[in-house]
Amino acid sequence: MSSMDLSRSSKARADPLSDVLTALGANVARCTRLEAAGEWALSFPARDRLKFVALLRGSAWLVVPHEAPRRMSAGDVCLIGRVGYTVASDPELPPGEGQALYGDRDEARLGGDETVALGGTVTFSPGNTDFLLDMLPDLLVVPHSSPASSSVRTILGLLNAEAERDAMGSRIVGSRLADVLLVEAIRAYAESSDGARTGWLGALCDARLGRALRAIHQDIACQWTVARLAGTAGMSRAAFAAAFTRQVGQPPLAYVRAWRLTLARAALSQGDLNIAGLASSLGYTSQSAFTHAFRGAFGVAPKALARSKT
Repeated sequence: MSSMDLSRSSKARADPLSDVLTALGANVARCTRLEAAGEWALSFPARDRLKFVALLRGSAWLVVPHEAPRRMSAGDVCLIGRVGYTVASDPELPPGEGQALYGDRDEARLGGDETVALGGTVTFSPGNTDFLLDMLPDLLVVPHSSPASSSVRTILGLLNAEAERDAMGSRIVGSRLADVLLVEAIRAYAESSDGARTGWLGALCDARLGRALRAIHQDIACQWTVARLAGTAGMSRAAFAAAFTRQVGQPPLAYVRAWRLTLARAALSQGDLNIAGLASSLGYTSQSAFTHAFRGAFGVAPKALARSKT
């Protein structure tokens, strides 16, 4: 990413979700398949990643900390944040270690194929995990009955068909479909009643807060103030600041700063050595102001990070 990439055409509609997933280097690094029957349970440890689990056939229980066990049916998709989790035929069964079962393989079979599940591990560029995961809940559930899940069902069918074909290029096709599944699952969740109440995704879908967020992503170099953002949202300054902070989990200008610095780290990690140009494209009034903010956030100067990536 160069500093040129941080600007937009004034006619382009901002898309914060695409911005975030692209800037953070999000991609489904590994897809796995589980076929199981009878009694079984597998646990997976907490990691800095986003994980999806989708049921193609049968049913299973998903267990994550501080949540009641959830029964999943064919067509359901769950997105899991940093926490560890267990998938099982019965939530009371003691689980085995899922990673040990798979090893270097992408498929595992436990006694039959009454239940078939897909898993995908979404990874991010080094150091870029926090921005998104900090704003998402540990568990997002998209049931097959959700009005917005039709696209999810279509992609699940394509993923299953691709796995069963085992044709040339199936690995790369499956990976691309998994990337699309991730976005469609987030969309479906955001459009649900649960999603409307959930942090950043809920703010994106809110008519007024969404306008402010899109404006920030449309022009990150703008000298944003709370009053200017409130005007964009069509709200009073106090009402906007309170609603934004409550929904997103941080004040409006804190979000602007966090996104600027996330974009900066993404650009520098790809070898952008034009520090002054990068600082200007992100809305900093001087290179020294940018360097101070960057060092305060990440504990290292921008030049040092850029040099380490070259």
